[in-house]
Amino acid sequence: MLSHEKVWAAIDALAARHSLSASGLARRAGLDSTAFNKSKRRSVDGRPRWPSTESLAKVIEATGESLAELLALIEDRPPAVPANGGRVSVPLIGFAQAGAGGFFDDGGFPVGQGWEEVELPTAGVGENAYALQVQGDSMLPLYRDGDILIVEPGARVRRGDRVVARTVSGEVMAKVLAGRSAQAVELVSLNPAHPDRTIPAAEIVWLARIVWASQ
Repeated sequence: MLSHEKVWAAIDALAARHSLSASGLARRAGLDSTAFNKSKRRSVDGRPRWPSTESLAKVIEATGESLAELLALIEDRPPAVPANGGRVSVPLIGFAQAGAGGFFDDGGFPVGQGWEEVELPTAGVGENAYALQVQGDSMLPLYRDGDILIVEPGARVRRGDRVVARTVSGEVMAKVLAGRSAQAVELVSLNPAHPDRTIPAAEIVWLARIVWASQ
């Protein structure tokens, strides 16, 4: 049975699954950092406050979880676990390698063998997903040096998605997709100290959605 307590407990469990506090989960989802605080879960007169469907959708998007996994947490039951035990290993690539030639095909898929691999705590990614390790501070405050971004080439990319883009010059960047047309791709920087970019579409080699991040 769906209840106020179970919904909030599921949000707390989802935050813990990604090594986040309730405030950290809210920030990752692009919400006010206090949105999931315990003090916000009831009104001043004691009536229960429920998270909005928009907030839940943003949490699902930000964590890379599925609706089925969230419902499993709400219903306090374990989600279905695949034959591999619910974990998956993907190639781990540094941003410097991502910018060099010969490591990717035109679709943004890594080529060759012998990559170092990283095991994810969730199996909710596609078979062609791979990991990019953040280097430097250009993606602060959202992503720090050493964080792992899981990128899925071929996944549908929509306005507002966090993406990794590679240009013909070899530049690789993680930003937010603000707009896309046949003429140009508009990208908003994660770090306000770095400028937003409008790049001619012909100069974008590939654009892939970030589906999960370790923080």
